[in-house]
Amino acid sequence: MRRGFFFDNTRCTGCRTCVMACKDYHGHTSDMAFRRVIDYEGGVTRVTADNTVETTAFAYHISLACNHCASPVCVRVCPTGAMHRDELGLVWPDVEKCIGCGYCTMACPYHAPHIDPELKRSSKCDGCTARVSQGRAPICVEACPLRALEFGDIDELNVSHAGCVSCIMPLPADEATNPSLLIKASEAAKRAEDGSGRIVNREELQL
Repeated sequence: MRRGFFFDNTRCTGCRTCVMACKDYHGHTSDMAFRRVIDYEGGVTRVTADNTVETTAFAYHISLACNHCASPVCVRVCPTGAMHRDELGLVWPDVEKCIGCGYCTMACPYHAPHIDPELKRSSKCDGCTARVSQGRAPICVEACPLRALEFGDIDELNVSHAGCVSCIMPLPADEATNPSLLIKASEAAKRAEDGSGRIVNREELQL
């Protein structure tokens, strides 16, 4: 079974409850985050010649963690086999095998793996494998107040959420890793397809 996330871009308000729930569950400090929220904005608002206001402005948020890809490059480049897919279909590093080389961090187009500053080993979202093995949802899904996140069998999610895509701006093209991610794109995201927008919280995303 291949498990993954559904993200409803039309519902997300960028509240970061998913981020804080993940931090709390994993006991992270302020400088570590498995789930992040990207704020993406673009367009302009201007006064026209007849003194009316015209706008092409848009803004939206993307809640993003590891996508537990079908073709995970982090697994491909790992020299020790530490980064692996478990029996639940979730991708995560075995700290007993990890040597902290950082190849997974450099290879992942979603910047999901981090080198834990204390352990000196790779660390990333494991899909809350302990919760999933008990039939529960990942903590970020359970915490979302707008129900913008779902988790489950990616084939079943494809059926229940037909017409979704796997990437919207500014996410990388999905061909490289085939992410286990389905996105219901908002109208704002559709307007941003020309790439004219920008990430406005880059400093926050450095975690």
